[in-house]
Amino acid sequence: TKEELLTTFTPEIERLGVSNGMDFDTTLERMTKLYDGYHFYPHCEGVFNPFSVLNAFSKRELGDYWFQTGTPTFLVEMLRKSEYDLRILLDGIEAPASMFSEYRVEANNPIPLIYQSGYLTIKDYNERFRNYLLEFPNDEVRYGFINFLVPFYTSMTNSDQGFYIGKFVQELRAGDYNAFLTRLQAFFADFPYQLNAKTERHYQVVFYLVFKLMGQF
Repeated sequence: TKEELLTTFTPEIERLGVSNGMDFDTTLERMTKLYDGYHFYPHCEGVFNPFSVLNAFSKRELGDYWFQTGTPTFLVEMLRKSEYDLRILLDGIEAPASMFSEYRVEANNPIPLIYQSGYLTIKDYNERFRNYLLEFPNDEVRYGFINFLVPFYTSMTNSDQGFYIGKFVQELRAGDYNAFLTRLQAFFADFPYQLNAKTERHYQVVFYLVFKLMGQF
């Protein structure tokens, strides 16, 4: 928890901040957004990811450590196969309590497995209707998962993502909307033609992913 982090690791937080040119409060705020937010039952206090926290202290860098330990290829393939609307997943999803007892690999409902794999956590609970609100625990998991999704839904490779997203942000900040729209149009032009025979949802989801990734900056 944050209280335990402050009690045990205050010197490490200070050293991490110095290494990254930040004061103590800013460092703690960044760590909270990146690594805090895990809840294992309703209304409990948020828990930091110990693996990521210890790696950040060791390497003196606020990196995405937990997501690098495994790649959720199987989960993404399930999402594609079920044609699950990613916008619902990325914004948080309400799930009935009965879903938590579902351990079968269900192609039409990938949410239980995504939760059980640690990519979603409990953020709220409606006692009257016994519904859980499941969301990404923090920015480390949120943007790690979205970045991993992009090559499965677009022609953009992992190595190109930073360039494209960075250019999108720079062009909008500079007010160069024509350049932004031209780049976005070229981005969509690379999609396979056979997608035209399917629902528009694919295009809507990709548009949504682009702006979600821009949101981290």
